[in-house]
Amino acid sequence: MWAVPYHSPVRNGPSPILAGMLTITQSLHDQIVAHARADHPDEACGVVAGPVGSGRPERFIPMLNAARSPTFYEFDSQDLLKLYREMDDRDEEPVIVYHSHTATEAYPSRTDISYANEPGAHYVLVSTADADGAGEFQFRSFRILEGEVTEEEVRIVEAY
Repeated sequence: MWAVPYHSPVRNGPSPILAGMLTITQSLHDQIVAHARADHPDEACGVVAGPVGSGRPERFIPMLNAARSPTFYEFDSQDLLKLYREMDDRDEEPVIVYHSHTATEAYPSRTDISYANEPGAHYVLVSTADADGAGEFQFRSFRILEGEVTEEEVRIVEAY
């Protein structure tokens, strides 16, 4: 699926992380949700970058779902390469990788798990199933490491 590996070859393993919790500002939370709702009925996807080693999400980067599908997302390989070069130039890394599920709960699918190649990232899923009356709104965060999925608490703050 990925024409470019979904990890940066210059990084040396996962960032130090606060185990079991994603702390995110209300503004970033709202931007992710707005993107998910705007792209509905297709899945939305993107990244929130932060300073290398900080584990702090700071810069919202919405991406185009190259698959343009309600059941699948794919980052465009050229956009992804450009993003990683830009993050390297800014001494950033992907702190959050997010996407939406349009008709199912916000839980990683087998495909999501198989392509989760950023061991230090929080994988955020937003369910927009509520937009069709099929379910309730969900914003959830997971760690995915070597195929193992662990849900973590989400703490929303006004500022860091």
